[in-house]
Amino acid sequence: MPAINRERVTATTTEPFVLFLIGMRINNWFAIHRWLPVFLAMPKMLTELHIQRELGFRSYEMWLGRTIILVQYWESPEKLIEYSAAKESQHLPAWRAFNRAARTSPAVGIWHETYVIDPGKTENVYVNMPPFGFGKVGEIQVATGKRNSARGRLGKPSAD
Repeated sequence: MPAINRERVTATTTEPFVLFLIGMRINNWFAIHRWLPVFLAMPKMLTELHIQRELGFRSYEMWLGRTIILVQYWESPEKLIEYSAAKESQHLPAWRAFNRAARTSPAVGIWHETYVIDPGKTENVYVNMPPFGFGKVGEIQVATGKRNSARGRLGKPSAD
């Protein structure tokens, strides 16, 4: 288990990055034969992405429930798009299988959202947390001085 950072910290970057939200929703719990293959495809992709870091994947967080959510961090939209379309990747066969299955049943849904984020357009703070979210990929700094407030971390003038 990662160590808890006892300091109040923030994560920054000087490079743009991609925040990619992806997930699935189980619409019919009893149709396990429909949603389980979709669920099992993601670990294969995450393993591939962790091993082949040159693909541009940086890190992720995941939450499980009826709707499964993965928050992923990528180097660039180009790398994300290249991975999604690569014939040799784990993604393309899983995507094609889902599309074939989705035509026959609404038992499982999938979704994604992509955000390209420029440096200085994010704000975060972590207190008593292990590395988490963007804190796994950005440069960690103690949240003091201008980094002590959300306004300062966003580069906005003080509200004095």
